[in-house]
Parts: sequence; structure tokens; C-alpha cells
Amino acid sequence: MVHRVCIVAMDQVIPYDLTLAYEVFGRLRDDRGKPFYDVRVCAEAARVDAGAVGLVVPFGLEVLARAGTVIVPGIENPLAPRSKAILGALHRAHRRGARIASICSGAFVLAEAGLLDGRRATTHWLCADQLASRYPKVQVDPNVLYVDEGEIVTSAGASAGIDMCLHLVRRDFGQAVAAHAARLAVAPVNREGGQAQFIRRDPPRSNGSLARHLEWVAAHLADPLTVARMAAQAGMSERSFARHFREQIGTTPMQWLLNARIRRAQELLESSAAYVDQIAAACGFQSTVTFRSSFRRIAGVSPGDYRRRFNDTRPSGALQSRLGDPVALKQ
Repeated sequence: MVHRVCIVAMDQVIPYDLTLAYEVFGRLRDDRGKPFYDVRVCAEAARVDAGAVGLVVPFGLEVLARAGTVIVPGIENPLAPRSKAILGALHRAHRRGARIASICSGAFVLAEAGLLDGRRATTHWLCADQLASRYPKVQVDPNVLYVDEGEIVTSAGASAGIDMCLHLVRRDFGQAVAAHAARLAVAPVNREGGQAQFIRRDPPRSNGSLARHLEWVAAHLADPLTVARMAAQAGMSERSFARHFREQIGTTPMQWLLNARIRRAQELLESSAAYVDQIAAACGFQSTVTFRSSFRRIAGVSPGDYRRRFNDTRPSGALQSRLGDPVALKQ
């Protein structure tokens, strides 16, 4: 029996999320031309408002009764009230043993249905904090491309939905079929790193007594800064400085400093052709090894991989000589 995939279209559905799932599952055929999946788009009503376009949906929610997999695409406003009919249909499909998966902000629909309670889940990094705040029973991981909890699978935003769909194909039919699906989608069958590489972590700002001090620290990232030196610059004892920092910023001085240095390194990797050891020094890391380890832990990929994704600059002649001095990178 062909595995049925049902994609649920709701008002405010993000068309890209819906169509990427349809394309990944719907195009797969075996050597005899037989489809691996029976893909159906369903909705509560025949017409769905998808923002810039309107959708005419051929199937109602009753097709979920025979679904092997249910895909819930992202929605424009994740906090908008959701249809009780859709929430109930998802619950019934789950009880019958269907695999339920969400793309991007579709995780909010699964959470509203109670399907994510006590589970790890992810969503687009822009709304991960909202998901965690609105649904405290959900263990939100904003750094990964997707989370597989067995019968419940969630993915981050946009292209991470392709990663998740290819993962589901791999679960169902193995690596060879997943690799074929990836070729059809012109996408890597396995993508390194999570969505942490796409998150720009601006160090928290302060409107209190430390605001001017943080500006000073940001201008001296290449210096060998310690808590003692930062406290002295702020005119405080180390203990008082650490306490004020925690109260106003919500983290420790050294963690803030590390995030600020990684943010600066991201900017240099994106905009310059300087070598990694030069960038490490310009951002205040005493060791390239330490820099690489810290960067991978926070950004989710190596500095080299980050540059390949976000910078087309290549080292050459005048440009490299201009950037060759780490002092120039401080500017």
C-alpha cells in the first residue's frame, strides 16, 4: 500500500512550506514509475487564504483518517487562534498512529493541539522564544534544523523543511531513495550544522548604568579582557560588577564577551577575505583552536563552513594585503 502523506492547508498558510513538502514527496517514483507516496492537500474548507494567493483545496480533513504522515506547514501568524476542527483532526490522526510533522511555525499548531507536550521540538529561530514562552511544556531547541521524536517531527523554517522531508523519506525507504529525492529537489541529502549558523546573536544591551561600559567593551574586543579589567573600567569591584551585569544583562560578563566576539567574527567572515587565525586574533582569541571550538559551539558550524555559506570574497592581492594586518580588522 502506498504511504499517504496529507498536507494540511490552513488560512495564512505559507505557500512555500506547503509546496516544498508536496514537491519532495510527490515527485518520487520507483524504476517502474510507481509513486512512493500518495500526496494529498487537505483543508477544513475548499478555499484557503494563503496571503498573496488563494488556494482551492481538493480534499477535506476526512482524508487524514488514512494518513501515514500528516504535514502541517508554517503559518504567517503563529499566535492566531486555530480551528478546533483542525486541532481535533490532528489529535485523531495521532491516536490512529499517523506520523505528525510540522514545518516552521506549524509547530505552534502542534503545540496548541498538545502534541508537543513533554517533547523536544524546533521552529524558525525568529519565533522560537515565542513557542517556548507560550507553551512551557515544550522543550524548544532553536539551534537545529529538525527534531525527530518518532511519531512527532518538527523542523525549523524555510529550507529546513526540505531537510526534514528528506529525513522522513530516508526513514521510510532508505538512503538511496532519499538521495534520489535530494537530487530532484537540488538539495543536499544531509546538511551540516543546524539553524544556529543563521542566527545573529546580538549581545544583550543595557539601558542602565552599564550601557556606556558595554560600548567600551565592544570597541576593545581584541584586547585581553578579564572580569577584573572590565570591572575596573566600570569603576566597580569584581563582585559588584558581576552582580550588576547579571541584573541588567541577564548573563555573566564573560559569556556576554564571548557572544560579542563570535558576532564580530561572523561579520568578518562574511565581509572580509582575512584568514581565520587573523580573525581569531582580531576578535580577542588567544588561540585559533579555542576560536574554532567556541565558534562551532555557538554558530553550529566551523568558521570555514560559515564563510563558504555567507561570503563570496576570495583572498587576492590588494584586498588580502589590506586585510592582512589584524589591527585593520578591529576597525
